[in-house]
Amino acid sequence: MAVTEDFVNLRMLENGSPVNMEATEVKMRQNEIIQPLLTDLYQLTMAYAYWKSGKVDDTAVFDLFFRKNPFSGEFTIFAGLEQCIKFLFNFRYSDSDITYLKQILPPYVEEEFFRYLKNLTVEDVTLFAIPEGSVVFPRVPLLRVEGPLIVVQLLETTFLNLINYSSLIATNAARFRMAAGKRIKLLEFGLRRAQGPDGGLSASKYAYLGGFDGTSNVLAGKLFHIPVKGTHAHAYISSFSTLADLKTRDLAVYDENGSDLIESRDFVETCIKRRDQLATLLGILLQEANDGELAAFISYAMAFPDGFTALVDTYEVLSWSGETPSQRYISEPRLHYRSGLLNFCAVAVALSDFGYRPIGIRLDSGDLAYLSNRARDAFRKIAEELTIPWFAQLSIVASNDINEETILSLNDQHHQIDCFGIGTHLVTCQKQPALGCVYKLVEINKQPKIKLSEDLEKVTIPGRKDIYRLYGSDGHALIDLMQKHGEPPPLAGNRVLCRHPFLESKRAYVNPARVEPLLHIYWQNGRCCQPLPSMEQLRHRVQHQLGTIRQDHKRNLNPTPYKVSVSDSLYSYLHKLWLQNAPIGELS
Repeated sequence: MAVTEDFVNLRMLENGSPVNMEATEVKMRQNEIIQPLLTDLYQLTMAYAYWKSGKVDDTAVFDLFFRKNPFSGEFTIFAGLEQCIKFLFNFRYSDSDITYLKQILPPYVEEEFFRYLKNLTVEDVTLFAIPEGSVVFPRVPLLRVEGPLIVVQLLETTFLNLINYSSLIATNAARFRMAAGKRIKLLEFGLRRAQGPDGGLSASKYAYLGGFDGTSNVLAGKLFHIPVKGTHAHAYISSFSTLADLKTRDLAVYDENGSDLIESRDFVETCIKRRDQLATLLGILLQEANDGELAAFISYAMAFPDGFTALVDTYEVLSWSGETPSQRYISEPRLHYRSGLLNFCAVAVALSDFGYRPIGIRLDSGDLAYLSNRARDAFRKIAEELTIPWFAQLSIVASNDINEETILSLNDQHHQIDCFGIGTHLVTCQKQPALGCVYKLVEINKQPKIKLSEDLEKVTIPGRKDIYRLYGSDGHALIDLMQKHGEPPPLAGNRVLCRHPFLESKRAYVNPARVEPLLHIYWQNGRCCQPLPSMEQLRHRVQHQLGTIRQDHKRNLNPTPYKVSVSDSLYSYLHKLWLQNAPIGELS
């Protein structure tokens, strides 16, 4: 989670001249929590053991990847790369860091090691990465980190922290976006349920990256330029008891341009008259409407006449007149609109009389599909009877602990909701709370390394690898291909053998219409090597990338696994190394 907006061209040359480093430093500021001590102790104890063993000049290559897609799906959105670059830019151990490390490490740790840490830089680190906002899949390295062994080891925990949650939230948001469709607005309402302030800010940022349209989080809006949205809570409604609570009655009326004041007149009286009229129009028992709620709506509308959205379920949205609650489910009910909806419509029509246009309502409980349809019926009837055409299109926002399955169910019920406010299930990722990225050594001093396990999922693919995505003639991705670094890249129109990393019989020839290299250099020689996109560009990339993946890979129920393969050469290389490192059993 960063504290400044997106940035570009850090430490790069522009037209042969250095960029303004003072301005770059400002753009590269990062939450002070994200620093070299945001790590596990074992990284530092390993660093000392490496140093003590004379491995200061050793070089290493690490891959950062995940083993399984989240949320029972078959795709993941990669996010957090910008934060990793900022971390590299700001990487240094301060004097206070060194003082603290001397306190927590054993007293026999040599003073020279602390001097080594104090002078440590990431100048010799090279970072390859898949572009942020890309659709990615298991086993494919999101990052390839090369450089001095001790330095790249010390980056592990922080990189994992910055990528795991960011990618999980972005993926969750993308799934909500696909469930809701393109027309529906999505707002992130999760700050109060998030895992602390850092989790709340990160959730707001990466939910927006993943496809949400705004947030209720004001600080996230300031820091990341995310649209901020919000109305009021039930407490505001409950704070009014009668119309006598209203201290102000007049509302200004402006000319058609909204610039010159024409007059101010009694808005409360207009609302009361409109409620009487609408009760007759809709066949509502007026005595069922709550005057305190009407007073609250009037007060809020006078405060925000051009942005009036009301929470209409403080008391009851709808009622069935003349029946007890138990009878409502036995007989065919005679439907009436009670309190919340009637009071909103009265104030909304009164606003129209004064030259303003209200926004709509928010539903926070009950049968959302049913209530949204009945509310839309009321809006349409008023629009027709009072000749206010736009009234039929008033916005209906729904909240109330909504998850992905809720939206899919509401779609099946043909709801009339225009916007979902989603909190807990988005920001806490209740369906799956962790992505599980790992950071594995694949090469040391130019010698490949492999981690073996009885669990095939945990066997690593050794050595430096180049990654390609192969596309079919329809524009959809066919397969991701990992090759040994330096192998000739696959070419469009040329058949290439793609193999499952571990299962010998699973192989296929692929004739791609297009080939896309996935790994790009983002950090080398102490500088960022290419521009990093803005938040809006990242949002666009996510949706474009999702468009390149077949629908059966993205569907909610039983999605088709996307294939990740290795070249024939890498397959042979992997299995030869496997046999060399696997112990040979002995029977007696």
